[in-house]
Amino acid sequence: MTDDTSEAAAKRIRAAHQFISALPHCRALSMTVESVGEGEAAISMPWAADLVGDPLTGVIHGGAVSALMDTTGGAAVLSHPTAPIATATMDLRIDYMRAATPHQTITARAVCHHVTRSVAFVRAEAFDEDTDKGPVAVANGAFTLERARAK
Repeated sequence: MTDDTSEAAAKRIRAAHQFISALPHCRALSMTVESVGEGEAAISMPWAADLVGDPLTGVIHGGAVSALMDTTGGAAVLSHPTAPIATATMDLRIDYMRAATPHQTITARAVCHHVTRSVAFVRAEAFDEDTDKGPVAVANGAFTLERARAK
């Protein structure tokens, strides 16, 4: 690995950490950056009793999973080599495949697979610790891009 690559990787990781630390809902949901690559991100969220949507089953609320997937998608966009300076969600479709297993951490992984001049397209999956059961949810999203202005 060259120094430029190492420097770029460190910059992406710093940006992802700054991104989730700047968002109050990420702190409230105890999100943690697990990994960041070129146009890719993985963020986890631990199970917490105050995030439960159904007290009878202990299953985490879909809104918390949605926030995790949205945030991970945004982090994937911000880590893309085209280096946008900001992004916002334009559209996010989430398909819930199964209930997350109570008391397990959920990890979302997102890939920014296509970028135009003003829009980035992302695919994401969220898994609990029972990965053999398949994803908890899958998502496709479109995010706006704000780029640095040419001087």
